[in-house]
Parts: sequence; structure tokens; C-alpha cells
Amino acid sequence: MLPLVSLDIILHLDQYLSSIIRDYGLWVFLILFLIIFLETGIVVFPFLPGDSLLFVAGAFVAAGALNGLLLFVILTAAAVLGDTVNYWIGHRVGRKVFHEKLRFLKKDHLEKAEKFYERHGGKTIILARFIPVIRTFAPFVAGIGRMDYRRFLSYNVAGGAAWVAAFLTAGCLFGNIPVVKDNLGLVVIGIIVASLLTALIGFVRAKSCK
Repeated sequence: MLPLVSLDIILHLDQYLSSIIRDYGLWVFLILFLIIFLETGIVVFPFLPGDSLLFVAGAFVAAGALNGLLLFVILTAAAVLGDTVNYWIGHRVGRKVFHEKLRFLKKDHLEKAEKFYERHGGKTIILARFIPVIRTFAPFVAGIGRMDYRRFLSYNVAGGAAWVAAFLTAGCLFGNIPVVKDNLGLVVIGIIVASLLTALIGFVRAKSCK
């Protein structure tokens, strides 16, 4: 049932977020904080919406339902804190955790992140922000590799702020255009597909360079 529920949430993300804003008021900021934190900070949650959630949230900012500056600060903090926690988890437990039989912790996700990291180095922390799954595993790999934390933090803050700003701004600018608003579910799917294609192209290029 989980894939069906997840697909329904993705296709109707605007409706779900609208209901949360209506029913929970200011608590919506905490809810959004937790989703972004979990998607970036805990390696078993790469399936949570990230790019699409930020885009839809930006559309609600444009509609006046959410405070844009407050949302940017809160979600950037969530993204930075999430990557920080993920880094220290990788630093602490390393690859051995992938020997456990955990449903959402797949070794091939780790290997893709490692190949991406080998190609782009420290910039991976910034670039991976815009790529689902890789985004979740990149800080974990940085922790495994014992990347200098101060260097990691600078990439982390820059990447987190750029990612949140980019998708919130895109949502603000395009989310309430009638043709986009009327087909928001398809737009969300398009964002996900485009992001995954970017990850696939990067992975293929990394393999071809070997």
C-alpha cells in the first residue's frame, strides 16, 4: 500500500498541503521542517518529497498563504541540520549499517552516491541537493569518508540555502500560473522525473569516465 499512498500524495501534494495549512495553521512550518529534515537527514527516508514539496510551498507563498521569508529560514535550517545529522551518522556507523536487512536502506543507493562523490568531490554536497536519493546519501558518504567537517559545513549551508531558495522561488513564480496550477500533479511528476534523469545522466557519465 505504501507506493500507492506515496503516489497519491505526490499527485495531490497541493491539496494535502492546503489541508495542512487550513487545519494546523502555524504548525505547518514545523510539519514542513520535519519532512525536509527527515528527507535530507535520515538515510531511510529518501522517498519523501523534497523538490516537489518546496515548489508547491512556494506556490502557497505567492498566494499569500505562507510567509516566504520565514519559510525560507525554517526550511534552510531543516536542510542544513538534516545533512549535518546524516554526516555524523555516516561518520559514526559507516558502511556496516548496509549489511543489515532494512527495507529502505539499499546498498545500490549508497554506491551511486559514492560514484557521484568520486566524480564531483566536495561539490557533491551542493550538487546533490538537486538530485533525489543522491541528496539523502551524499552527506552520509561524506561522513563515511571522514570529510573535514568545517569544509563539509560550508558546502552544506551553501547547498541547503540554494536548494530551498531555488524551488521556493520557482513555486512563487510559476506555481500559480493557471496552466501550471490546473496541472500541478503533472508538474510535480515532471520535477521528479527531471531530477531523476539528472541523477541517471551523472551516474552514466561517472561510469563512462572509468
